Amino acid sequence: MKILGLDHVVLRVADLDRALAWSALVDLVDLAGPLGQAGGAAPAAEGRNVDHFCLRIEPFEEELLRAHLSAHGVEPGDVGDRYGADGTGPSMYIRDPDGNTVELKGPPYSPAQTKPRSR
Repeated sequence: MKILGLDHVVLRVADLDRALAWSALVDLVDLAGPLGQAGGAAPAAEGRNVDHFCLRIEPFEEELLRAHLSAHGVEPGDVGDRYGADGTGPSMYIRDPDGNTVELKGPPYSPAQTKPRSR
């Protein structure tokens, strides 16, 4: 697996309109939505602001990826079809040693490939 770079960062925000006016090319998640609610308290001294960061990898070969992660003591997550900077493709969520969520995102599907299973 080769890491190609940072694919995206997701921030939890208390005021989506204000954040949209300020931000560019950043995923913003409304605290009222499912992903925003999953992060706990609103961004403040006691609440976290960053939901996860995503590394774009290639190739995305699920079985090899699972074996590599397991060999290094990292529990592989479920694979799903998710949207990223380059489009929709396969991805897996894992946790770093501090409990931060990291998404490993494969290349986008070509138009000829089947529709995604989930977001």
